Amino acid sequence: MAQWTSAVGAAQLARLLNSQQDRPAGPGTRRPPAYRALADGIRLLVLEGRVPVAARLPAERELALSLSVSRTTVAAAYEALRSEGFLESRRGAGSWTAVPAGNPLPARGLEPLPPEALGSMIDLGCAALPAPEPWLTRAVQGALEELPPYAHTHGDYPAGLPALRSMIAERYTARGIPTMPEQIMVTTGAMGAIDAICHLFAGRGERIAVESPSYANILQLMREAGARLVPVAMAEGLAGWDMDRWRQVLRDAAPRIAYVVADFHNPTGALADEDQRRRLVDAARSAGTVLIADETMTELWLDPDVRMPRPVCAFDPAGSTVITVGSASKAFWAGMRIGWVRAAPDVIRSLVAARAYADLGTPVLEQLAVNWLFGTDGWEQAVEVRREQARQNRDEIVAAVRRKLPEWEFEVPRGGLTLWVRTGGLSGSRLAEAGERVGVRVPSGPRFGVDGAFEGYVRLPFTVGGAVAEEAAARLAAAARIVQDGGVGAGESPRTFVA
Repeated sequence: MAQWTSAVGAAQLARLLNSQQDRPAGPGTRRPPAYRALADGIRLLVLEGRVPVAARLPAERELALSLSVSRTTVAAAYEALRSEGFLESRRGAGSWTAVPAGNPLPARGLEPLPPEALGSMIDLGCAALPAPEPWLTRAVQGALEELPPYAHTHGDYPAGLPALRSMIAERYTARGIPTMPEQIMVTTGAMGAIDAICHLFAGRGERIAVESPSYANILQLMREAGARLVPVAMAEGLAGWDMDRWRQVLRDAAPRIAYVVADFHNPTGALADEDQRRRLVDAARSAGTVLIADETMTELWLDPDVRMPRPVCAFDPAGSTVITVGSASKAFWAGMRIGWVRAAPDVIRSLVAARAYADLGTPVLEQLAVNWLFGTDGWEQAVEVRREQARQNRDEIVAAVRRKLPEWEFEVPRGGLTLWVRTGGLSGSRLAEAGERVGVRVPSGPRFGVDGAFEGYVRLPFTVGGAVAEEAAARLAAAARIVQDGGVGAGESPRTFVA
C-alpha cells in the first residue's frame, strides 16, 4: 500500500526549485555538486511546507527532463534525501517526502514560536506584540462585571452578542459607513471570518484572486479549502495595487472572490489610496467578484501625519460587492480572538446559518471584554500604546538592518506591523534555514507568494526593538554569511525544524 497522500508534478516541482536562486558565486566560493544542490532544494521545500510531507515526487526521468539535468543527478539527489530521512520509497509505489524521526512536521503558515524556545531563539516569524496593559486586565475585569446575566443563558450566540454587534455597527457609522447590527457577525478572529466567507462563496476548485505577495496564513487557509489561487502582483514599493493587472485578472479569470488588504498590507505595508479602492470595487462589481477587504491593520498608522482613506466598503453603498473583515487581534492583542464581518444582511444570515456546523459561536467573555473597550476610552488608549510600541520597534529594526545588512533593500511603511525586505540576491528559504542555526527565526518570501514566488525576500515584523533588534540583525547577517559561503545544507546532518 502506497504511503503518499498527494502528488507533486515534475513541472510544479521544477518551478519551485528554479525559484531558489542564490547570488552568483564569488571568487573562491565552493558550489556543491548538482545532485547535492537538488537534494538541498527539495529538502528546503519540505522543511518550509511548500511541498507537503507524504507527497509523491515525480519519477527520476520526468524530473530530469523538467530540470534539464541528467537522470543520474536526480537519482543521486533522491538517494541523498533517503539517507537523510527526507524521502521514502517502495518498488512499484514511487518515492514520497518524509521528515526524519524526531523532527516536528514543518509549519505551512506562521505559527508562533513555542514558549520553551524563546530563550534561545529570536522570533521574527509572528507579527504580534504583547498585550497593552493595563487595558487587557481592565477589559477582562469589566467583562466579568457584565457576565452574570449571560451566565443564565445557554451562551451560544452564533451572530455574536447583540451588544457587541451594535457597538461595531456604531463604529462603522461613525466612520461614515451607515451600518445596522444586522450587518455584523462576530467571529473567532479574522481567520475565522475569512474561513467562513470562503466556505460560503468559494467551493473546492473555485478561483480566488489574491494580492501577490499576500498574508501567508490566509493563503494556506484558502489552499486547504481547495481554492485555485490567482495571484495579482502588487505595484512596486509601497504604491499599493496595480490596477491594470487587477482589471485584467478580474476580467479574464472571473474569480468567485478576491482577498485584499488595503490598509498597511501584510507583508509589504502598502496603503491603497481612495482612487485605487474605488476602481477595484468597480472592477469587482463588473466581474461579479465578491471582494473581501481585510481591515485588521486599519488602526495601525504609525506616523502622525498619515491621512487614512475611506474604507473599501465606502465605495460599495449597495453592499453587494464588498465584505469587510475586522479584528481586535492586531490592533489590541493576538490573544483576544475576536473578529467580525460587515456585509449585507442576507450574507450575514447565510454565514450565521452555516456556523451551526462549525464553531456555534465566539466566547462570551472575550466579546464582553472587547465591548467594554469599545464602550470606554480603553480601546483608543490601548491602540495608541500599540502604535507607540510598533513605531519604536519599526524605527529600531530598520536602523539595525541598515547597519548590519546595508545591501538589503526595503521601503519603510507608514503603518502596519511588517517590513518587506529584498535580500540582496540571497535565497529567502536558505536564509530562513540558516537563521534557525544561528538563533533567529524569520519567514522567507515564498510563504507569502504562490508557486515559489518571492524567493529573494524575507518579512521582518515590528515585534522587537532596542538591543534585541540589534542582536536580531546581527544574527540575520550571520545567516547571510552562511548562505553566501554555501554552508546551508551541503554535507550536513538534518537538523531540528522549529515550527
